[in-house]
Amino acid sequence: MIVYRICIAKYSGRLTASGIAGRWNGQGQKVIYAAESRALACLEHLVHRSGEGDNSLYRIMLIKLPPVKNLLTEIKEKDLPPGWNLPGNASCRSVGSKWYDSRQSLVLKIPSAIIKSEHNYIINTQHPSFKKIKLLTSEPFFLDPRL
Repeated sequence: MIVYRICIAKYSGRLTASGIAGRWNGQGQKVIYAAESRALACLEHLVHRSGEGDNSLYRIMLIKLPPVKNLLTEIKEKDLPPGWNLPGNASCRSVGSKWYDSRQSLVLKIPSAIIKSEHNYIINTQHPSFKKIKLLTSEPFFLDPRL
């Protein structure tokens, strides 16, 4: 399976994580967020970027996840508390942090907070199987200026 991540060009040549807290991870937990499609990656990018900045600064990474089923844990929307997708709701961070610390799987499949029925993937860079993740390529990212 191929997943997609849009990031600043200088970070697009290798799979690294900053450890900055996010919706699904706590501070110091080194995870990589990716989306199941280029379109969802673009929307996730827009939400965090607010449309500002020079498009030439960004690239889209194509990341290959290993096909082994036991390396993936899925969280279904029905299993999350009401309001999980609202900004500032800490329930997702708690769930993701527990997953990260348990190292039960390499990848966490989660529902998108932006598009119902679509998914994002969180990659645990500290999992023993992280070396099975491959960066296939990094391509220029062009965002229509009307967005």
